[in-house]
Amino acid sequence: MGRYTGAKEKLSRREGVNLHLKGARSFSDKAGVKRRPFPPGQHGNKARVRLSDYGKQLREKQKVKRMYGLREKQFKNLYHEAERLSKIYNTDRGFELLKLLELRLDNVVYVSGLAISRGAARQYVSHKHIEVNGKTVSIPSYQLKKGDEIRLKELNLLPQESYFEVPNWLEKDKVVVKVLEVPTREDIDEGIKENLIIEFYSR
Repeated sequence: MGRYTGAKEKLSRREGVNLHLKGARSFSDKAGVKRRPFPPGQHGNKARVRLSDYGKQLREKQKVKRMYGLREKQFKNLYHEAERLSKIYNTDRGFELLKLLELRLDNVVYVSGLAISRGAARQYVSHKHIEVNGKTVSIPSYQLKKGDEIRLKELNLLPQESYFEVPNWLEKDKVVVKVLEVPTREDIDEGIKENLIIEFYSR
């Protein structure tokens, strides 16, 4: 299945949370989930159906997958990699999955404020506007490490406004961002329930 090209705000409304897929609009009162806080579709504006345990796990998996803009196969591969790392380092699978998601190049470009959305960040990377440690990298899924330095080549691509603070595990100086530390669980979105995703794939 190819990349989703439909209405992005429908995804946020379906999950019931703002996934910030529309750049500046997502941070304004025009955000779809604020204007119409119910699922899309003919019967969306009715009482929400009570979900089963499986339903809760599926919705959490879909929410995080859509938040980071991944396809199902990509997301499942990340889960298997997180499982492998957790066995090697005797760590929590859920946290390893979140670290892999957060340290993707396209995500760091977004959360550092070099791009207005994860979609824009992915485009910057694939169009070769981003350098990592002085070398052009065009792979959005590239995994960053502590000490890596990212640079946006063209100043005119930098967003006019900043809508959130740069995470404390990153250091930003205009168009240059450095990974100071690997993010801790406290640095990652508290709304993500990674245990439900692990339960979904562990069935």
